[in-house]
Amino acid sequence: MFFNEMQDEAGTPREPYDAYCDWLKGNDAALLRRKAKEADAFFRRTGITFNVYSQAEADERLIPFDQIPRIISAREWARLSKGIEQRVRALNAFLHDIYHDQEIIKAGRLPKSLIADNEALLPQMMGMSPPGGVYTHIVGVDLVRTGKDEFYVLEDNARTPSGVSYMLENRETMLHMYPELFSKIPVAPVSEYPLDLRRSLEKCAPAACTDRPVIAVLTPGLHNSAYYEHAFLAEQMGAELVEGHDLRVVDGRVAMRTTQGYKTIDVLYRRVDDDFLDPLNFNPESVLGVPGIFDIYRAGGITIANAPGTGISDDKALYSYMPDIVEFYTGTSSILENVPTWRCSEPESLAYVLDHLDELVVKEVHGSGGYGMLVGPAASKKEIAAFRRKLEAKPGGYIAQPTLALSTVPILSRSGLAPRHVDLRPFVLVSPDGINITPGGLTRVAMKAGSLVVNSSQGGGTKDTWVLED
Repeated sequence: MFFNEMQDEAGTPREPYDAYCDWLKGNDAALLRRKAKEADAFFRRTGITFNVYSQAEADERLIPFDQIPRIISAREWARLSKGIEQRVRALNAFLHDIYHDQEIIKAGRLPKSLIADNEALLPQMMGMSPPGGVYTHIVGVDLVRTGKDEFYVLEDNARTPSGVSYMLENRETMLHMYPELFSKIPVAPVSEYPLDLRRSLEKCAPAACTDRPVIAVLTPGLHNSAYYEHAFLAEQMGAELVEGHDLRVVDGRVAMRTTQGYKTIDVLYRRVDDDFLDPLNFNPESVLGVPGIFDIYRAGGITIANAPGTGISDDKALYSYMPDIVEFYTGTSSILENVPTWRCSEPESLAYVLDHLDELVVKEVHGSGGYGMLVGPAASKKEIAAFRRKLEAKPGGYIAQPTLALSTVPILSRSGLAPRHVDLRPFVLVSPDGINITPGGLTRVAMKAGSLVVNSSQGGGTKDTWVLED
């Protein structure tokens, strides 16, 4: 039985949805369908797309948007935000520790091999402290719900979390279509995110910055799956959108090409992975980065957000140790629970996973976007057999988790309102002054009946997320 967030077993609206369901009763399906067409036209006009990569080519698509909001009470959000802040503080402290004294390993709370043998560890960051002591400037924490007060962290995204543009555009679309709803229901705003992001990044400026920080967004380019978001955030922040070929090292600083010559950059919000950031220090074949930028970074001449090397905190094998990590660095038990996880690198866990592949969700340790995973209950015998061979060949590259009974929120389907599974990605900003969590975040929804995969790359859509104010 799946937890229906909108109504209980008797069909009575749950408290957060009371006012919305009252409004819904007074409006017919024809209005909703007309509004759905308006939303689709708005997204097409605005160009809100993403790329899905196949073996042959990239396919540009419109992300599905569903107009039935996901509503979270002020009480629920207070607990969630407290747990998210605790987790993000622990992640930042963990990153500082592993790139310095590694006290958590010395204390025996984490196996040394998990760090030393991890391909996401960046040796060049050893002993390096980023400006303001912030590694995780922008974090997306993926949450799932299984009951009234049962929330779990599914994974942490501290490398280059995406999706915030959809959160903002979803809200803008709903405000445009249903202004009367927002006058009746006290929904916490999200529109300040771009300004909050700029302020947060400015507070992380390097020591070399002597005036108001100049901020730029580094994109891999037009063909990247999240290019729309890169351009959107740069415009909303009042920052420049740049590619690697627009930048060069000038007089010990990183500068961008302008019509008036090269202008120094203080903070670079990069959406380029570590390996492609600097061909002199990392992948020599990269044409996406800036030769020498890491040397300027180490010398205190620029802030890179998120800090190089943060990707290790996204490691799904490391995820299974997060309760220990939170307790070690905060001195308190984790407020938000982890999903039980089997580490396939361990022989006993591997044996269990191989015997229960048809029941489990198996993920690549460094995977993302829903790629390279097996959802056992939805897989064919042929798919399970093929995945078994991959798992046996490289067990350390995978973790497994039980198939959770994800909560549902209705979507507007052809036959009316129909339940679909959802997750939630709140967005967190970190600066030396503190942590800012935007109320709500991006709700991703599995548009196919029965599907548990919400990723847009796998056919999922999005919803506007409403956090009610007191």
